[in-house]
Amino acid sequence: MGTVFSFDLRDPGEWTPALAEAVAWLHEVDATFSTYREDSVVSRVARGELALAECPPQVQEVFALCEQVSQESKGYFSIRAGQDGALDPSGMVKGWAIERASDLLAAHGSRNHSVNGGGDIQMEGESAPGQPWRIGITDPHDRQRVLTVVAGRDLAVATSGVAERGAHILDPHTGLPPGELASVTLVGRQLTLVDAYATAAFAMGAQSAAWIESLAGYEALLVFSGGGTRATSGWKSLTA
Repeated sequence: MGTVFSFDLRDPGEWTPALAEAVAWLHEVDATFSTYREDSVVSRVARGELALAECPPQVQEVFALCEQVSQESKGYFSIRAGQDGALDPSGMVKGWAIERASDLLAAHGSRNHSVNGGGDIQMEGESAPGQPWRIGITDPHDRQRVLTVVAGRDLAVATSGVAERGAHILDPHTGLPPGELASVTLVGRQLTLVDAYATAAFAMGAQSAAWIESLAGYEALLVFSGGGTRATSGWKSLTA
């Protein structure tokens, strides 16, 4: 998926088999959904060689989630990427894959862990008994500076913006990179939607603050391209 994944397990015990299963899952996701591999299921769908109804259940699930978030965001999230409208569910896949990897660890008995894929993180339980997880939010204008720290238990954090990969997110309505924001960090319970909503919010621009306010269980920090920030009403309760 073009990024680095890391696992942080805070439970005592032997976790090698669980980690092996989670890593194998991530490789399976990459083989299925990669837009760079000609033999992937998504590439075959894009070429018209395979109908969605013929795809594995997990592909149908991801496509349905893409349609759900597209409708919820009034089209600011799209399964079509670039000005050519190429099929690309990547905006949904990474968060979904990370959350499922966390579920696999939980199925093996881990109650306190995090799974991090390129800075998008699913956290379960605590970092230590009685201690929440703490996640630093980087300033997109100065990668050496931490803007704030989010703290909590059983939460997901995702950031969309230009700091890591440049202007890779397009406004589906214009086909152009949105210019208002440098980053959006979203916090919620489950990374699948947290990550997808962050992508939609970045494309939406400043108006995304009101949209996020309308979503129950989500908070966000917006960093503007020209400097300055805006947070949703419950953001302060998450900061350490």
